Amino acid sequence: MNFEQLVPILRIFDEAKAREFYMDFLEFTVDWEHRFEPNTPLYMQISKGPVRLHLSEHHGDASPGSSVRIEMTGIKEWHKALLNKKYKYARPGLEETPWNTLELRIGDPFGNRVVFSESTSD
Repeated sequence: MNFEQLVPILRIFDEAKAREFYMDFLEFTVDWEHRFEPNTPLYMQISKGPVRLHLSEHHGDASPGSSVRIEMTGIKEWHKALLNKKYKYARPGLEETPWNTLELRIGDPFGNRVVFSESTSD
């Protein structure tokens, strides 16, 4: 038996807003999209490096208000790059936590939270 990858599913309600947030602002790439037929809910996979997320318009796939945590390096540069975009709906801060991480928390347009995290311990 072998476990290989965890891929969170986040609920979305508006494809255009999802693309603006995840692809334009956070710079994820669309790997693939699926609809059972035209004018039905979208299910798609997006990625940034080795990080993969599934976004779904399907009722019951996930609950709005979920959180995902993405561990990374270079969080200060990432924070600066995001702020330089002057995205209308998010200007995330950078917080040092008591558990030795720097965290950048961003809410998506659907109530989900994406937390980027970098360890500050040696």
